[in-house]
Amino acid sequence: MRPISLPDVAYGATAVRPQWPDLPESLRHAISARLGAPVLSAQSAGGGFTRAFAAVLTTPAGPSAFVKAASLQDPNSRSYAREAALTSALPPAVPAARPRWTMVDSGYFALCLDVIDGRVPSLPWSPSDLAAALSAWSTAAAALREPTPVLLAVGVPTLPDILRGEMSWWSAIEAGREPLPRTARDTVAPARLHELAALERGLPVLATGTGLMHGDLRIDNVMIDRDGRAWLCDWTWPCLGAPWFDTVTLLVSAYASGLDADSYLASWAPPDEGVDGALAALAGYWLVRADGGPSSASPHSRQHQRFSGEQALAWLAERRGWRADESGQRADERGQRPDERSQRRDKRSQRPDERGQRADERRRPDERRRRPDERF
Repeated sequence: MRPISLPDVAYGATAVRPQWPDLPESLRHAISARLGAPVLSAQSAGGGFTRAFAAVLTTPAGPSAFVKAASLQDPNSRSYAREAALTSALPPAVPAARPRWTMVDSGYFALCLDVIDGRVPSLPWSPSDLAAALSAWSTAAAALREPTPVLLAVGVPTLPDILRGEMSWWSAIEAGREPLPRTARDTVAPARLHELAALERGLPVLATGTGLMHGDLRIDNVMIDRDGRAWLCDWTWPCLGAPWFDTVTLLVSAYASGLDADSYLASWAPPDEGVDGALAALAGYWLVRADGGPSSASPHSRQHQRFSGEQALAWLAERRGWRADESGQRADERGQRPDERSQRRDKRSQRPDERGQRADERRRPDERRRRPDERF
């Protein structure tokens, strides 16, 4: 068994959210009225990387509802509306909380979902929790193999488009359009940049599919209930593609847990080059985001991204037999000069999600699709 790697902050404690008293009084009255009883307590959701309100509300009748709320000026309000539309149309077999109602009041959008009496799995993964999570996703993927017209009407992008538009970082670095992120300099990335870019470019074709994916299947979007059953949460970024990609995303944290991630992945029968391409693309996305300065979503999102990127790259290196002593090799020995390219940062804003359009009118991949919160 490999050594276990853990993030600095547990995934059940990454969120920084407004509390129930922070919501407008008129909105609190409206929610209580919709629940049919006054709210006695609110247990905020500790996991996630958004600053929007999300809590289990308890009334005199007991835990009554899981409510999310965001100002209409906050892009998260549109994400919640989208989540409501999509989860209401999920097939019954999909283990996900269903919406009870939505409302607009006091300049806020509120979404009420069924309560899942459970917990976010802790790292390292226990074999039972991981088996439950993979079983839940297998069941969901089978039910979503042929999405209904109602689901498709929500508006679902394709995974290949997302990969080309948001997750093509190694290719941009190889072409000299972007600097090597500081978070990747002590990894195998400088020595293996050309291979990473090639894997990334080959991925969209291999990840093509017609099934509906979760699109953000990470550990903090899983809940384990009191019976040990897993539920899949936060259906905010669904897309159409090969379901094994979601499985790879989830299993990055299993790899970090010292488990044999490839053995868990085998039943999905993914193409080897597809798995390697997924790990390359995920690593590039995460490591670039981790180098982007403080996040407005959560003070812990950058450490999550760096941890995840390093683990994805380590798993990829193990699969391809790349040596650990390649880490930190100078890129300029291979014609790549990240230190020189990094000087270009002075000509741009330091935060990738705020950078303007480049002089050649090309955008960074993550600017091609603006998001209120970050995928993965």
